[in-house]
Amino acid sequence: MARAPYSGERRPIAARQWRLTQWIANALVRSGASPNGISVAGAIFSIVGGLAFAATAYWPNWAPLWWLVAAAMMQLRLQCNMYDGMVAIATGRASPVGEIYNDVPDRISDSAFFIGAGYAAGGNAALGYAAALAAMFTAYVRMVGKSAGAKQEFCGPMAKPHRMALLTVAAVYCAVTPKSWQPLWGESLTFGIAAVALAAITLGSIVTAVRRLWRIGRQLREHRP
Repeated sequence: MARAPYSGERRPIAARQWRLTQWIANALVRSGASPNGISVAGAIFSIVGGLAFAATAYWPNWAPLWWLVAAAMMQLRLQCNMYDGMVAIATGRASPVGEIYNDVPDRISDSAFFIGAGYAAGGNAALGYAAALAAMFTAYVRMVGKSAGAKQEFCGPMAKPHRMALLTVAAVYCAVTPKSWQPLWGESLTFGIAAVALAAITLGSIVTAVRRLWRIGRQLREHRP
């Protein structure tokens, strides 16, 4: 069963207007796909992607393949995030647990990717956990603003699409470039391209949370009774 119809507060995604995107969404509707099921599929793709990140360190001979798998899983996760809402609106069916399926899988997805990247070749476990917490905090701020009566804030600089884009670029770079182009710093060799991406995501997410708090506060002050 699908989630409740959206109130209009959706993350702006230009790809929703593409003909191919709309055709795929209509095909999913015709096939009877559930928006909640699509959301769960996104979380499953993310867990696979997180494991692929970690596999780059444990099976280095296959590292290029694991990097590409991780990159593909991130993009599939984003596709699920887009199509679950499109299918929900197209079907118009309501579910009392729709909002849970809309948000909880996303929190699982971010954590799976970032923690997995922390254990990847050139990753840093502490930064993986930090990125996961920082990303979760940006979502928490958005939801608190919504519960307080403000419109949902999707601003960056490190909103969900930006986080996934940066980590995808890092994964593809590691997949297609020779190891000599992937510098590692530190005695333990645990601060490379993946760690740099995680550090950027962590810092960017903190800035994003601060921006969202400021914008939510401004909304609430301007529209108070």
